[in-house]
Amino acid sequence: MKRTNFLVLIVLLLLGSKTIYAQLDNSYKPLTLHLDESGQKYIRFISWHQIWLENQNLSSQSDQGATFRVRRSRFLAYAQISPRFLIVTHFGLNSLTGANMDPIGDGRASDAPQLFLHGAWNEFRVTKDEKLYIGAGLHYWNGLSRLTSGSTLNFMTLDNYRQAWAQLGLSDQFARHLGVYAKGRLGKLRYTLALNNPISNALSSNDLNQLAEGSITYSGRRVLGKDAGTVFTGYFDYQFKDQESNKLPYRVGSYLGKKTVLNIGAGFFSHANGTVLIENGAPLGQDVQHFSADVFYDAPVSAGSGAINFYGAFHQFDYGDNYALGTTYGTGSSIYGQVGYVLPFEFAEGQRLMPYLAYSSRDFEAFAESGNRLQIGANWFINGHNAKISVEYISTLSNYTGAKPDRVNGLVFQTHIFL
Repeated sequence: MKRTNFLVLIVLLLLGSKTIYAQLDNSYKPLTLHLDESGQKYIRFISWHQIWLENQNLSSQSDQGATFRVRRSRFLAYAQISPRFLIVTHFGLNSLTGANMDPIGDGRASDAPQLFLHGAWNEFRVTKDEKLYIGAGLHYWNGLSRLTSGSTLNFMTLDNYRQAWAQLGLSDQFARHLGVYAKGRLGKLRYTLALNNPISNALSSNDLNQLAEGSITYSGRRVLGKDAGTVFTGYFDYQFKDQESNKLPYRVGSYLGKKTVLNIGAGFFSHANGTVLIENGAPLGQDVQHFSADVFYDAPVSAGSGAINFYGAFHQFDYGDNYALGTTYGTGSSIYGQVGYVLPFEFAEGQRLMPYLAYSSRDFEAFAESGNRLQIGANWFINGHNAKISVEYISTLSNYTGAKPDRVNGLVFQTHIFL
């Protein structure tokens, strides 16, 4: 019954939205404050909300059924004060639900998500061309893979592939590191390199006297101090077709046929003594080393009226022998692939539909059996990625040892608007 009510509500919202939006002018103009007549000095403002109506376990009889979630509420501003200088500020809130909201919003009575700083960095162009830029601060110029720096504004699927954020909360603050980076282009090769400080209070970390014999946790910085070293990471992609913007780190999920992009990339992440293994009561540092290779293709088809999107990635993770934190992080490997197709016609002026499919598998040392996830969904673009509605069915088998668990099947409806 709960599942039926949830589906009926989604259908009613879709039908009602189609009638409303067909009557509006959906033209989009960026929120930009020009500081001179040439347009080279400006401040750009971006704000976006992603609101979910979700049931993450359709088969459960004990949950609360469909619930709302403020998946993301963000604000970003960047200023180009000269062709050689850039400043970026980004803050927001993530995953606010009825279960974690605070009675009066001050965070004292619960662990409710709070507004916090997501990014704050300065950047200087070293060369006259695009060969070298240097920046520093709390930044999102990540290595490892394309999706490790995925833009939340234009995912092709409902949300990012979680394993791509392999260090979220382990060495960084919500996928952002504090450090220095270099970026640029050498012909068609785009590169990013960064040297960062790891955080001390990582997820599952603890002081030495609280760590159990035989345990391995991401406690290197906390227990070993400076011996835990710094984080070194990078990503390189060769762009065979159209060249993508390199002004901001946020990698586009889908261009909806506006570009023809074919990239092959590879990246790495390295943190010496990032994790700690307790052996005979003594802490032994374990090096954290990750590697990835990926391919991205996004292009118009059907004489420009349709569009195809494909992304495939392989990640190799090494956090130390048999490391695992839940089923999200673990030493081992993962494979991810997604494909989507923008249908070659419009339902109304500018409104288009993009069905998609994604599949991933995770094979971690700490579990006898691998896990996988299937995602089937569709994006209804009312005004491109500026205003869209998404629906996604998710079926997940967790990594396990012993008895095989049941798959967990969920359904999520999202409204997404950014200005």
